[in-house]
Amino acid sequence: MFEVKAQAHADKREHYADLVQQARGLMAGERDLIANAANFSALLFHSLPDLNWAGFYLYDGNELVVGPFQGKPACIRIALGRGVCGTAAQTRQTQVVRDVNAFDGHIACDAASQSEIVVPLVKSDGSLLGVWDVDSPHVARFDEDDRAGMEALCAVFMELAAA
Repeated sequence: MFEVKAQAHADKREHYADLVQQARGLMAGERDLIANAANFSALLFHSLPDLNWAGFYLYDGNELVVGPFQGKPACIRIALGRGVCGTAAQTRQTQVVRDVNAFDGHIACDAASQSEIVVPLVKSDGSLLGVWDVDSPHVARFDEDDRAGMEALCAVFMELAAA
């Protein structure tokens, strides 16, 4: 049985390094994308403070479609280039948004969300799998340490779950 380890961490980087190891252990030996995405979402949602949504939007060849997540019900479909998720998918660049109300075209699935980070999930052949999306009810919740940590976690997810 897997348990989320509640540990005190000296800093955010150490916390993310620990989460990378937990994610590796959680997904080790499992190749089902949906199962891994569900567990990955639960792990991060219950391990990181001040989140109100964490999950996946998967690319269906035309648009992003909501996948496994933790939090309130979400928008189901997002066009590429629309909102923070669509922008991350289209540009293939992580989006760190300190204040979603200042992001032109932000899609408010949950009015409580005030900041957001979205990491594009790009396969080894360059094609888009989808995006990893995390919201917070606090302005400026995400910073460069979160960017580096989320990108490292998503690299593990892509290596283990989307092979």
